Amino acid sequence: MSAHIYKKVEIVGSSATSIEDAVNNAVAKAAESIRHIRWVEIVETRCHVEEQKIAYWQVTVKIGFTLDEN
Repeated sequence: MSAHIYKKVEIVGSSATSIEDAVNNAVAKAAESIRHIRWVEIVETRCHVEEQKIAYWQVTVKIGFTLDEN
């Protein structure tokens, strides 16, 4: 078995509901075009405020995945 080689991409997920949903949304969207996702690293969490209330959460994540072996 050969050593795995990984790549990371950084994306931002959002949700009006929760931080966890924002992360899940980011992973779900990434999974549409990235195969072999292995981990998610949360880099930054913030929220957008409208009328003195949190309107939605934004979470910056780095998604790690293995590259295809040839």
